[in-house]
Amino acid sequence: QVQLVESGGGLVQAGDSQRLSCAASGLTFSRYAMGWFRQAPGKEREFVGGINWSGSDTSYTDSVKGRFTISRDNAMNTVYLQMNALKPDDTAVYYCAADASRLNWSGPRVASLYAYWGQGTQVTVSS
Repeated sequence: QVQLVESGGGLVQAGDSQRLSCAASGLTFSRYAMGWFRQAPGKEREFVGGINWSGSDTSYTDSVKGRFTISRDNAMNTVYLQMNALKPDDTAVYYCAADASRLNWSGPRVASLYAYWGQGTQVTVSS
């Protein structure tokens, strides 16, 4: 049984940093590209960024480039999302997901192409 469990969310102030973690089990983690998505109230789920098997290739949506960094530790079966210079617009539930394609790339930007999802963790950025 595949499980993805996010942690690290909470309430922060604008300009602060926060790191999210996603612990995976039940899959060969090092053979899955991983993605981070977010969903704000009343909005569709949005691609934040992705990372390939080894962590050597990452991609990000434009609104977080230069502020967010995705990394992974395959020995710990964990993917991270380091978020710096947070803005109120970053407020959302953040989800990690495992790519269904099993390709060694930074993953698709379409949520429906991911096979497994975590339950999400709330990030709230106050102004």
